[in-house]
Amino acid sequence: MISPKKYAKAAKMIPKGFKTANEFFNYVYTDDEMIWMGQNTNHLHDENGIMEAMLESIKKRDYCKYPPSEGFPELKELVLKDLGLTDGFEILITAGGTESLYLCTNDILGPEDNTITSDPGYLIIDNFASRFGDHVKSVPIYNKKCGYKLTPDLVRENMDKNTKLVVLIDPLNPLGSCYTKEEIKDFADLAEDNDIYMLHDITYRDFARDHHLVADYAPEHALTIYSFSKIYGMAGMRIGGVVGVPDVINSLRSIVINDLGTNIVAQRGAIAAIKTKNQWIDRIRNTTRGNQKIIKQAVDQVEGAFIPVYPSDGNMMAIDLYDTGIKPLDVAEYLLDKKIFTREGSYTSKLFGHRYLRVSYSVPTKDVEYFAKCFLEAVEALKP
Repeated sequence: MISPKKYAKAAKMIPKGFKTANEFFNYVYTDDEMIWMGQNTNHLHDENGIMEAMLESIKKRDYCKYPPSEGFPELKELVLKDLGLTDGFEILITAGGTESLYLCTNDILGPEDNTITSDPGYLIIDNFASRFGDHVKSVPIYNKKCGYKLTPDLVRENMDKNTKLVVLIDPLNPLGSCYTKEEIKDFADLAEDNDIYMLHDITYRDFARDHHLVADYAPEHALTIYSFSKIYGMAGMRIGGVVGVPDVINSLRSIVINDLGTNIVAQRGAIAAIKTKNQWIDRIRNTTRGNQKIIKQAVDQVEGAFIPVYPSDGNMMAIDLYDTGIKPLDVAEYLLDKKIFTREGSYTSKLFGHRYLRVSYSVPTKDVEYFAKCFLEAVEALKP
């Protein structure tokens, strides 16, 4: 019998009444009345050019053919233009940003190398890095002193001669903290001075008030992870990419898993998404930023509860409940009974998950207003 390999994994807490995480997610996915505030997905797109492009692709039966293995040239050019990285950069289109993260950790890390990540963070990256490198140093960043993010000084304090990779999730899932230009330049200098790589996961970039790329300042030491799951509202289509200089991308090509290409229908939608971005992005940003305020007003009514990073530069935020004496898992289960899907903190933190509830708010404002009402009801019902 094959023994399962043991790597760093998120502690997915399964709500009562479900045997497995897959069973739970199938339940919330198939319930059409469920308000989806637990996976940072974007539900604010109307019927628009993105949907039309995918429907047209299906009608033409594009799905009967394999696409170009690295992505349609038009899509690749559009992503690079969107990032302003048209000169001296290349991109591989992948099945979501997650595949890009896997390829990068696989390619960069050797058995003796270590990786620096943050806690809280996106723990699947720790999982990947622990497969290919020696170990992962997950730096605690859940405090005001560091601004609830992995700073250049923290990296310097925790790196050693075998550090090969630093992971920047920017804005950070689950807190929504983001980096200034000065901090990004400092990270770039750190990477060049120590000959290490910065894995810059910019999945939530388009929700940020201001955002900067490591690739602009240390191009040969940066790998930029691009995703269509969030601002473009295409999470279920599983499409993203990784951007780097030619030498880096050539190295990644040697270990590509999906050499028959990425979902054609998703790529057609992605092309339309970038082309129409200026038509809808302001509306989505304005809605999410207004939705934040509604949640903040509710949280401010609860003694002991607070939002560590406000305003958030992502489409999610953490609500710290520790001083209320209420467990985030209990709140999540209470809200689930009200048809609201949220996530307790252990999914994104090993050290601090018992403190907070993560809530995403790229959903219609009426749903956020309903959440605010039910959240206050949950606090009243569950308080010690």
